[in-house]
Amino acid sequence: METGNVLFALGLTIFAGLSTGIGSLMSFFAKEFNPKILAGSLGFSAGVMIYVSFVEIFVKARDALSGYYGDKTGYMYTVIAFFAGVAVIAIIDKLIPSFENPHEISHIKDASRPDKHEDSRLLRMGMFSALAIGIHNFPEGLATFMGALTDPTLGVSIAVAIAIHNIPEGIAVSVPIYYATKSKKKAFWLSLLSGLAEPVGALLGYFILRSVFNDATFGLIFASVAGIMVYISLDELLPTAEEYGEHHIAIGGLIAGMVVMALSLLLFA
Repeated sequence: METGNVLFALGLTIFAGLSTGIGSLMSFFAKEFNPKILAGSLGFSAGVMIYVSFVEIFVKARDALSGYYGDKTGYMYTVIAFFAGVAVIAIIDKLIPSFENPHEISHIKDASRPDKHEDSRLLRMGMFSALAIGIHNFPEGLATFMGALTDPTLGVSIAVAIAIHNIPEGIAVSVPIYYATKSKKKAFWLSLLSGLAEPVGALLGYFILRSVFNDATFGLIFASVAGIMVYISLDELLPTAEEYGEHHIAIGGLIAGMVVMALSLLLFA
């Protein structure tokens, strides 16, 4: 792997991870921010990730594994790896209590008007959210990194989709910390730093796997990445989009994301 490609992939992963800071800034100006815009953006991100997972990533993983193991066995391993990716991210979600899970965002709005006696509870909520985001961002960072390493155009699409996905996570961290500490600076930096788990996950995955990297390894990882991205879209992005906006706005964003992704793949085919 060329050093330039690795640095480019890492740069995209850092960009995606640190977008939690954008969510933090949005939370400070919530009165001026239209939640329907965020809902449409999250739907758009889900559309990009679902379309690229099934049309591009899954297909490339199947081609790599079929070339290594043969058509039938390669296809079987692709399907197994896809659902293994789904299982990994689902287990992570299951192990994190829903109240402290940044993907279960119903508590964000309630935190905006806390009781004066709730400071310690809110601070705990924010710190647990930051920890939970770090755990979630490890596989997300690997997904962004692997996509960019394989195909720069594909990597940019995944990075933008993950970046949009990380915005409400930044809100989940910054809102309770801000109301607990009354410090916008502390809330912003903790939110921003929570996204650093994404490039850390990418680097750990790269250094662990590079010594055994071949077509089979690539195919298994890429199929798992597709599973992770589909789960994120269906379990996190779309429900969050509907929480912030309306059903038709979320679905409209979803379709728009698929159309844009399809056109970009056609243009760069």
